[in-house]
Amino acid sequence: MDLTLALLSVGVLVALTAVVGLALRRRQGRARAVDSAEVVDPRRLGADGLGAEATLLQFSTEMCSRCPGVHRMLAEVADSRGGVRHLDVDLTHRPDLAQRFRVLQTPTTLVLDRRGAIRTRFGGTPGRAVVELELDRLLTEDTHA
Repeated sequence: MDLTLALLSVGVLVALTAVVGLALRRRQGRARAVDSAEVVDPRRLGADGLGAEATLLQFSTEMCSRCPGVHRMLAEVADSRGGVRHLDVDLTHRPDLAQRFRVLQTPTTLVLDRRGAIRTRFGGTPGRAVVELELDRLLTEDTHA
């Protein structure tokens, strides 16, 4: 193989990898609305109940480096709002839950309404402002409904 062709091939692969990486990174932490009639049973998660207004359901694993930071942020958001609860489920020994909720990365966070219906999904690390915006939207919708 010609050295010029080899260098060109490597350059194209690096550029393609960078584009794919940037596209995946752009999707991280973005809210994705979920139109689901599925209601989450807190007992299946090992919890005694959901929040009176909303629940921030975080899926983590033992080896996730970003999960502790997300846990702290979600706990702070839940503590600052009445009726909002934060639940953190470790999927390390619960592959059944990972499959049921289609968790492909950790952290993954679901925003549940007062009934336990999944309303929003975050893959990766969500920003605090985005989580609070989603809670505001959810609580406003529930007030008007």
